[in-house]
Amino acid sequence: MNIKTELETKLSTASGIYLNNIEIDPPTIKAIMINEVVPSDPIQDFYGAADADYLKTTIPLFQMAGAKVTSIQDILQKGIYITNAVKTPKSEYTIDKGSIENSLPYLEAELSLFPNVKVIMLMGDVAKKAFNMITKKASKKNAVPAVSTYKLRNSEIYYEGIRIMPSYIMTGGNILIEKSKVTMAAEDIATMLEIIR
Repeated sequence: MNIKTELETKLSTASGIYLNNIEIDPPTIKAIMINEVVPSDPIQDFYGAADADYLKTTIPLFQMAGAKVTSIQDILQKGIYITNAVKTPKSEYTIDKGSIENSLPYLEAELSLFPNVKVIMLMGDVAKKAFNMITKKASKKNAVPAVSTYKLRNSEIYYEGIRIMPSYIMTGGNILIEKSKVTMAAEDIATMLEIIR
C-alpha cells in the first residue's frame, strides 16, 4: 500500500500537506514513531534522500539503542514506521495549535492503517499534544498525562491496548545539544524494540 495514495483517497489533500510517499505492507508494522513536523524540503524527511537530515539523527539513535540499522529500509524491516504529527513545514520557531489541528485528520487516518501496532512512540511535545488531541476526541480524555516527559518515561501508558511511550524529539540540530535527551530517547527506542521483538 502506498501511504500517500491511501490517505489522499480517504481525505482530500490540502495544499502544503506533505504525506509519506512510500510503499508499506501495513500488517508488518508493530511500532509507529511520531516525530514533530515535516521538514521544509521533503528530500530531508525520513523517506526522502538516503542521507536526509532527519535520518542523520534518527539512525544514530537506533544504533545507540542496539539496533543494527543503516537506512530507513532497515528500520521498516524491523516493523517500525516513522511519521510526522504536523504535515506542513513550520514557518516559525514554535508550532502553533492550528498547524497541529490541520494535520490531525491525516495523522489519525494514517494511524488507522496499521492493524498490528503494539507501540506508539511520541517523539517530542508536539507529537504528544497531537496524539492527545486524537484520543480526547474519541474518549473525552488525554491518553498521556500533561506531565513532563522525564516523569512519564517509566510509566506504562496504554491506549486501546497499545503501549504509548512519550519520548524526546529525534530530529533537528537541537537534538545534538542536549546529550541527556539523546541518551533517554535511545533508551526509549531500546525499550520499544524489546516490546515488539
